[in-house]
Amino acid sequence: MGLLWTFVEVFAVLILIALFGLVSAIVSQAYRRRQNHTHIEAPAIFEDPTSLKQVPCPSITDPAEKYISLIIPAFNEEHRLPGALVETMNYLQQRAVKDKSFSYEVLIVDDGSADGTKRVAFDHVKKYTVDNVRVVLLGRNHGKGEAIRKGMLHARGELLLMLDADGATKVNDLEKLESQIHAVAKKDYHHGDSAASDSRFRISDIPIAAFGSRAHLEVKALATRKWYRNFLMKGFHLVVLLTAGPGIRDTQCGFKMFTRAAARKLFTNMRLKRWCFDVELVYLCKWFSIPVIEISVNWSEIPGSKVNPLSIPNMLWELALMSMGYRTGMWKISK
Repeated sequence: MGLLWTFVEVFAVLILIALFGLVSAIVSQAYRRRQNHTHIEAPAIFEDPTSLKQVPCPSITDPAEKYISLIIPAFNEEHRLPGALVETMNYLQQRAVKDKSFSYEVLIVDDGSADGTKRVAFDHVKKYTVDNVRVVLLGRNHGKGEAIRKGMLHARGELLLMLDADGATKVNDLEKLESQIHAVAKKDYHHGDSAASDSRFRISDIPIAAFGSRAHLEVKALATRKWYRNFLMKGFHLVVLLTAGPGIRDTQCGFKMFTRAAARKLFTNMRLKRWCFDVELVYLCKWFSIPVIEISVNWSEIPGSKVNPLSIPNMLWELALMSMGYRTGMWKISK
């Protein structure tokens, strides 16, 4: 019996040491990232592949020059990116033909790809001109969150849409998010139906976010996924609820739209670089009291997802860092 108690005591001590080490690691990393919203500041240079001339790099603090910017993060997307770009450019060109006031740009952010992603991206710059399609090269892999952040900070649109390189969500669903942003702007700011014609009204100046959602597909997904994947998903949702609070059913959908004013506040403060940056965006929206609309979008599973079982521990690690950073005040938010 005495030997058993000795074993229990040793085991308890080891658990306490492990917990202390984990908490210490979280505190240390959170502290190191207290200024990490500056992230990498390698100069974002747009190059015209035809003339090889450098194009001036805009900033999110500059006035908008386009109506909408589409930001596509890409990491080893040589095979999936071409199809998504064809669909995207066809939609944008057709809409521009119907509406002469409609202007757009597509920013492809190459997150350190080792395949032909860069070549595919620059082929589209040559085809559609550097005014409509631009490529940002991050050099090495930093994570999806950092790729999107970099694209957002150098976009020119009044509205900024992030979407995945696999084309899982149909690009014309952006109209759902766009119309809801305009509706909220008119309602909340008391401009009424005349807002669109009021020269003082700029949708880019009103902080609003619209999140695409796959929550309406959850019942079908639960029935077709393996039990352990459902268990992990439910557990992750619980952790997200505890970290960022309630209100958004699907934080991880890669189809989100922001007004320029909202993007300026959010992406200059964002610290997480990988999978859980979406949760941080939800937290920051609540902190800034930015209205968030969740809208059902069409979505389909596309082979080649970068998410794997090892992504779950990384997500939990980032959520722990975020909770520690904001709740202790180590991570300051710039207004």
